[in-house]
Amino acid sequence: MAKTIIELKNAELTLGEAAASVHVLKGVSLAIEAGESVGIVGPSGSGKSTLLMVMAGLERLDSGEITIDGTPLGGLSEDAIADFRGRNIGIVFQSFHLIPNMTALENVAVPLELANVRNAFEIARRELVAVGLGERLTHYPGQLSGGEQQRVAIARALAPSPKLLIADEPTGNLDAETGRQIADLLFAEQRERGMTLVLVTHDAALAGRCSRQVRVRSGEIVAEAEAELLTTSVRQGAASA
Repeated sequence: MAKTIIELKNAELTLGEAAASVHVLKGVSLAIEAGESVGIVGPSGSGKSTLLMVMAGLERLDSGEITIDGTPLGGLSEDAIADFRGRNIGIVFQSFHLIPNMTALENVAVPLELANVRNAFEIARRELVAVGLGERLTHYPGQLSGGEQQRVAIARALAPSPKLLIADEPTGNLDAETGRQIADLLFAEQRERGMTLVLVTHDAALAGRCSRQVRVRSGEIVAEAEAELLTTSVRQGAASA
């Protein structure tokens, strides 16, 4: 029987205050098994990126439960969540979030050093080679293309050997061909390492490569299906609109 690595129960979250508050997540319940690849899809403002940030421990629920690999996050302090995230969760953002005055090698190694990981630069070098950047170790982000910067970000996310890789629009700032290459890399690394991959995307083709899709609308899960079935349904709906 497959192990559940992510479990949400009746997750509720409101962001903002008073008249500016928005009820972002409305009683969301979801279970994701270890080794799955799951695409979270839905219109802008539906709450899908916030749902992803809850899974990453970057947003706290108002009520409900979030458990990652058997650890309930709700009762942990901010420092404890940060420590847990550093050991178990890799995160890739749309905008790369690289430190501009650090080389590719330093960008990958520094988070490891902060976590007191031995041989941080050796691990960083290995991960950069794995994502095809063995010749770019000493280059700064400004000297790299968008696709290369995202590869550095992926190497940084993979360096701690996380059980869970979370990606928020990982191809959103890239052209179609570069985006395809980055998607190939993400899924190849996920399969090779046996990780769980959860990603948010507007790209139906990228979502369709996941083993399962979760469709979110207005802060609620409105559909779950194997990726191919849900992607076909979405495309048919668009064609008839």
